[in-house]
Parts: sequence; structure tokens; C-alpha cells
Amino acid sequence: MVLTVAVLWDNWGDLLVPAKPSPVAAITATQSQIDQGRYLALAGNCMACHTTRGGTPLAGSRRIDTPFGGVYSSNLTPDPSTGLGRWNSQDFWHAMHRGRSADGRLLTPAFPYNHTSVVTRQDSDAIFAWLKSQPPVVQAQAAHTLVWPFGTQPALAVWRSLFFQPSPFQEDKARNAEWNRGAYLVQGLGHCAACHSPRNALGATGPVHDLSGGLMPVVNWYAPNLTQDAESGLASTPLPDIVRLLRTGASDTAQTNGPMGEVVQHSLQHLKEADLLAMAVYLQSRAQRATQPAPDAAKMARSNGQVSAQVATQGAKVYERQCLQCHGEQGEGMKTASGEVAYPALAGNRAVLLQDPTNLVQLVLYGGYGPATQGHPRPFGMPPAVLELHDHDIAAVLTHLRTQWGHQAGEVTTLQVNRIRAAQGN
Repeated sequence: MVLTVAVLWDNWGDLLVPAKPSPVAAITATQSQIDQGRYLALAGNCMACHTTRGGTPLAGSRRIDTPFGGVYSSNLTPDPSTGLGRWNSQDFWHAMHRGRSADGRLLTPAFPYNHTSVVTRQDSDAIFAWLKSQPPVVQAQAAHTLVWPFGTQPALAVWRSLFFQPSPFQEDKARNAEWNRGAYLVQGLGHCAACHSPRNALGATGPVHDLSGGLMPVVNWYAPNLTQDAESGLASTPLPDIVRLLRTGASDTAQTNGPMGEVVQHSLQHLKEADLLAMAVYLQSRAQRATQPAPDAAKMARSNGQVSAQVATQGAKVYERQCLQCHGEQGEGMKTASGEVAYPALAGNRAVLLQDPTNLVQLVLYGGYGPATQGHPRPFGMPPAVLELHDHDIAAVLTHLRTQWGHQAGEVTTLQVNRIRAAQGN
């Protein structure tokens, strides 16, 4: 009874009071506002979720898989029957700030409204102005396929009471404008914590500033802890190199793959240099302030000296046959004639040394392909080995990488590889 009253009170304005049809006010947006809205939509990577593969941009109905079933994105074009044609800027602001549709429905948190609630009203209006300037497309949103009771309005109301509170951006007066701009982008439209924050059993992440890392459900990639230098390198990497990685997807010491590669390709590469630098400044400050953990004694104990002779021999053979030609005998990698990294060094590579080996297994199984960007238009790739290598081969070669060249990371087991392969349905 107490919980029911609390949920009703918490969602009174969003659940119990049906939204009345909003009059569509005349749009008098300036071209500069529309241009700013386009830029902000790129920063938020809106196109990625609201466009089906090969479909009309922003027309929605792309399936987003969750542990609780499928959610289909909405049509953001100004079509009056299936899109935003009957919405006004206030309706859009309610969706961004409260996670509530113009018809009063509570939206599923697959739309990261905890992060969009950070966005200012001015920026929300600019995004809406740009969306209203797009060609209308008739495409009704497909029905969600969430298992009961997930997706019902009462269940969403309970979830919101437990895990959602609008987080309008508050400047840190002790920081300069550049730092605050970076914080605004990372916490808001960038919604970095949507991936780089651990999720609980009900799919909720930490606060919008939580960058402590975690395994991304369904897609099964590990998003590194951005506050630990051992995982992200942000505290010790020069700012120009961080900016380069965000803009091109590659630097001398790192390369993006998987979901982060898609973010670089579809969003980050289009941002202004000043905004990328602001994000880098903010992220680096978070990593430098964080207390770095002590070395894991148990992990150290499972290092090179504890690997069986059979696994060590097998791993060395697979490396020589599959990896050495590109990554070098000592894991030194390979550069092009112009000095660009063609194949990254594996020796000292933070991705190799992550305690969670999920990303390494994914790369070996399904290949490594960096994003094609203006600053790095022809990235070298690594072919998939999903049909070529058995699980014990993959476990052995990854253990080889993690225990050679001074590395002291934990052994990768066949069971770990098997579980990751099974999670992807292969």
C-alpha cells in the first residue's frame, strides 16, 4: 500500500493526468537554430536508434533488444499520423525531460531520458526545430515485444519511481567553461553512462555521471571503467590523443571497435574540435581524480607462471599461425609507411589486459573493424575466426597474449569463450 501511494504520488503528473492534445504552434525557427539542432542530434546519435538498417532516416521502428524483449524506436519525422507532426516544442521537451509522450504515455527507458533530461530547454527546442524541418515519412511504430509486465504503464511507473529523476545540468562553479561543456555533453546528449555504467537486474544504470564501466546486456561487450587509467588510459593519455581517438576511432595507443566504433562513426567524428576537447578534459579529470585500485593479487597469481605447459604451447602455436604476421613476434604491431597504426600493438595494450576478457573474445570470434571516419577513412581490419578456431584455441591464444611481454593478466578459460559464443547465438 505504501509503495502504491509512493508510485502514484511520484508519477501523478505523468501517469494519472492524461495529456490533452497540444495545439501545434507555428514554428518560427531560424536557420541557425535548425543548424544547431542538426548538430545536437548528431551529438546525441539520434539517427542510430531511430533508423532501421537501410531504412529512411529518423522514421523509427528499429528494434532495440533488451533482456526483457524488443523495443521499437519511434518515428521522429514530422508526419502528422505516425510521427511528430502534431507535437509542439513543449511536447518534445516533456519527452526529453520527463520521458513522457505527447499522448501521456510513459516511454520505455530504452530511450535514455535520464540523460536527455540533462539537456537544456534551448537545445531541446533546437533539436525539435531540426526534426520538424525534415521530410515527413509515414511509418507507424511497431509494437514492442516486451514480456509481461515490462512495458505496461504501471510497471513503467514503478520503474521510474525507483530509478528515474530528471537531472537538469548544473554547472560546477569551481570548474571552467570548457570542463562544464564537456560534462554537459558526456552526461547529456552523449549519454556515455548508458554504456559505461553497470546495470542492475531491472536494467537501470547508475547516475548520469557514473562511468564505472560494465557489461552491456544483449550486445555482450564490456564498456571499460572510464575512471580507471588501467582500463581507459584517460588519466595518462595526452589530451590531443584522446581527441584524436574520439574523432577518428584510432590513436597510437588505442582503437575503437564494436559499439564504441559505431558511436565514433555516426556521432563523434562530426563534432567540433572544441567540443571533443571539452569532453576529453572532463573525462580526463574524472580519471585523474579517481583512486586507482591496487593490483589484484588473485589475478597476478593466475599469470604467466601458473598457466599449464599445454595451454602455453597451444597459445603460442595459434598466435604464430593466426596473429604474428600482423601484430609482430613481440606484439609490437605494425605501422604504415606514413607512420599510421595499421595493426595495433598487443604488448602493453589495455584492451588485452582488461580483467573481463569479453571484448577480446568478441574480436577474435567476429573480427575487429574500426570505424571509417574522415580522419581515418581506410582502417585495417581483422578477419573473424568464428568458423576457424575452436573455443580451446581462442582461450589458449588469448591467454598467451595476457601472459607474454611482461603481462600479468588472468588466464582465459574455454568455458568463458564458450559462454560468450553461446550468448551471441554461435
